[in-house]
Amino acid sequence: MGSFGRPVVTCTVLRVVTRVPPPGSPAAARTQLPELAADPGLVVEDVETGWVGAVLRTEKSGGVHLVVLEDRRGKVRSFPLGPGFWVDGAPVRLVPPPVSGPARPTRPTRTASGSVAVHGARARTARASRILVEGRHDAELVEKVWGDDLRLEGVVVEMLDGVDDLAAAVRAMAPGPGRRLGVLVDHLVAGSKEWHEAAAVARLGPLREHVLVVGHPYVDIWQAVRPRRLGLDRWPDVPRGRPWKEGVLAALGRPHATQADVAAGWRRILAAVDGYADLEPALLGRVEELIDFVTGDGDDL
Repeated sequence: MGSFGRPVVTCTVLRVVTRVPPPGSPAAARTQLPELAADPGLVVEDVETGWVGAVLRTEKSGGVHLVVLEDRRGKVRSFPLGPGFWVDGAPVRLVPPPVSGPARPTRPTRTASGSVAVHGARARTARASRILVEGRHDAELVEKVWGDDLRLEGVVVEMLDGVDDLAAAVRAMAPGPGRRLGVLVDHLVAGSKEWHEAAAVARLGPLREHVLVVGHPYVDIWQAVRPRRLGLDRWPDVPRGRPWKEGVLAALGRPHATQADVAAGWRRILAAVDGYADLEPALLGRVEELIDFVTGDGDDL
């Protein structure tokens, strides 16, 4: 269960901290660090800044040897070669790779969300900030596509079981500095029930500065999966007043009478999703926005 009594989807992992002398200090000079070639694709962390990225190349600028790192979002920074780096949880001294060094991929692989995959990075504890979604299917889809990103950032996803009285749920979670809430809701269109619930959150006074509610236009998260992944030209139309999931399954000629039927239908849909390219842009942008929001206020546990 999550810290607020809701099921937790992503896993909490521990960050192990070891003291490393600052680069250039007498203590660092006395410390014998293993040397490691900065081969392209090697994942390292700069101790002083916490920047984690994959080596793109090494270069010389102004007489200083630099290593160029790319993080999972594709951002690039350069650092002086030498001590002050972690690899696989241990301090090392990075040195230029030999000309005939082992071949490594020049670009790291990508996660299901399209982010740069940072393999071997040390895990971190869960942030106090959270992402909230309406239900299990929303949580499972977010986990499948963004799970690697969320674990690397220490972000936990929790289920709301619907958005009735969303403002009360937000107040109960007491958002504040270092404890942001990002909320993803279905069918966030003008005049919808979800739209009114989001508007109520916007009236929460000072709390609203620490909360971001975003949504997609679809009646249900199922529609955020591109229909071609299921061999469809478009999602079926469901008559007003009929439960949407059951109506879709009926239109597709699949069992729909019980909750078990609905669960089986969702498993088939989820299995068709391999990555971000299988989702509609209206969902992709909103989830990325939430991740940036909950990780962007200095909560760096």
